[in-house]
Amino acid sequence: MAKDPVCGMEVDEKKAKFTTTYKGKTYYFCSKACKDKFDATLNNLKKAGGGICFGVRIEEEKEARND
Repeated sequence: MAKDPVCGMEVDEKKAKFTTTYKGKTYYFCSKACKDKFDATLNNLKKAGGGICFGVRIEEEKEARND
């Protein structure tokens, strides 16, 4: 069982309908609402320079350069 990082509910990885993968790690969610909340916070923090998203360290997203 995995722990939903947003609400703390236990989620069966084999039955989970809602997941997000960040930096090679899959996060499991009990509902679409928890996944959407995590994803929105994750995206905002990547753009803002990083931070903590429900206990997960997020790094700044570097824009691709075409030099």
